Amino acid sequence: MTGQVDRVDDDAEPSQAEPSRAGGAAEQAATPNIVRHVDRATTEEIADEQAEALPEQQPQATPELPEHEDQPAPESEPVKPASPATTDSDDIPLAPKVPVWHSDLVEQLEAGRAVASGTDPDRMPQRRSRRGWIAAAVVGLVAVLGGGYLAADRFGLLASDYSDTAGSADVLVTIPDNSTLTRFGEILTDNGVVSSSKAFIRAADGQPLSGGIYKLRKGVSAATAVGMMTDSTHRVGRLVVPEGVQLESKRGVDGKTIPGVFSLIADATAATVNGQQVGVSVADLESAAKSAAPDALGVPTWAREAVDKLPGDYRRIEGLIAPGTWEAVDPQAGAADILKKLITDSAQRYESWGLLTNNRSGLQPYEVLVAASVAEREVRDTADLPKVARVILNRLAKKQRLEMDSTTNYTAAETNIDVHGDNYKANTRWNTYRVTGLPPTPIATVGELALKAMLDPPQGDWLYFITVDKQGTTKFSATFQEHLRNRKIACANKFLKTGC
Repeated sequence: MTGQVDRVDDDAEPSQAEPSRAGGAAEQAATPNIVRHVDRATTEEIADEQAEALPEQQPQATPELPEHEDQPAPESEPVKPASPATTDSDDIPLAPKVPVWHSDLVEQLEAGRAVASGTDPDRMPQRRSRRGWIAAAVVGLVAVLGGGYLAADRFGLLASDYSDTAGSADVLVTIPDNSTLTRFGEILTDNGVVSSSKAFIRAADGQPLSGGIYKLRKGVSAATAVGMMTDSTHRVGRLVVPEGVQLESKRGVDGKTIPGVFSLIADATAATVNGQQVGVSVADLESAAKSAAPDALGVPTWAREAVDKLPGDYRRIEGLIAPGTWEAVDPQAGAADILKKLITDSAQRYESWGLLTNNRSGLQPYEVLVAASVAEREVRDTADLPKVARVILNRLAKKQRLEMDSTTNYTAAETNIDVHGDNYKANTRWNTYRVTGLPPTPIATVGELALKAMLDPPQGDWLYFITVDKQGTTKFSATFQEHLRNRKIACANKFLKTGC
């Protein structure tokens, strides 16, 4: 619409005094817009009701003006004649009623009144008793303080420390590899060794500590715990396997005994905890190696066929444990479980060295391991490993016996580089002076260099080699005549006596 539309009651006459709105033109015959009147509360009535619902406020004082009888009355605007449509009596004017098309405004005002009076059904009660708030705050504070104390103690934020250096009992504690000092402190606190992580961190003072299994005492000072963990005598389960050693210990002609893998495991796991002996013995390991199922020992699939051919012989797992270091061999585990862990880890190690992916030898993976073990035992200088590997492959290709002293020494009671007498005639499957081809198993642990030399040896026509002095100098030859000349060098150096 473009103008104001006056209310027209059903029984009211049109006002004759209203001038025409058509731009000052004369009165025109027009049909007015008729809107039916609906009685609604006026805006002033709604505002009054809303004000009554609000809390009472003290009216502000208004300064009174002095009365003067002769003060002129303020000029007032001329009063327009009341329209019959806007009055209910002759002398009391009424506020204009809200037209029907303003119903949305009324609804908004009604909604405001409901909110002000606190009767809005869509709003939750906002008031809560002071006692309720206090009780909730106390409960929350207790929970936070209690949990905070436990967390602080757990993560070493409290610096409490024991004063005892003797402790109350033995305990085996395992620390994962690459643990931080904070993690060390947490584990020791959880096991009752020290009073708090923070005390241990302070006592350690940043010095490096190794992961592993430690035999410690409960309830000792942090400084005592640090001292124990830096003393190798408190380490349990740390196993170091060298290259070229057998499962069983071997005595040499010099009277010295080289510990075997079984002996190394037994020594690494031996410990006395609160008067009780823990760990596995050599006999336990030999028994498990003989009788446990290949799956229970962790034998890899590429070695399964060879292992199955030697039931009841602990040598069937020879060479399946690789050289290397294990920081935490569980002393409380059974022999079969310990062997399974070592063999499984070793298989992964061999495979990472290329046993299954970088094999250019023409041999099967297990045969590579067997041949590499022979090379491992034959040389002193690792620089000679590739040539020795080529000699082994050349002899196998010609179906020539390997005739390696190392294979004869494998089953001998005493190892001797100068093989002589009955050792040449030993009737075993490992004696390559009597059998053609490779031994049935490896004859020692195989290192990375020996394995890689056998996987991809250099080209050459060598068929013989011999070490000629105590420094380990090795000479290679393609003919037997040349080999005999090299042997005379070894005799002249008094390195060999047999056949000189």
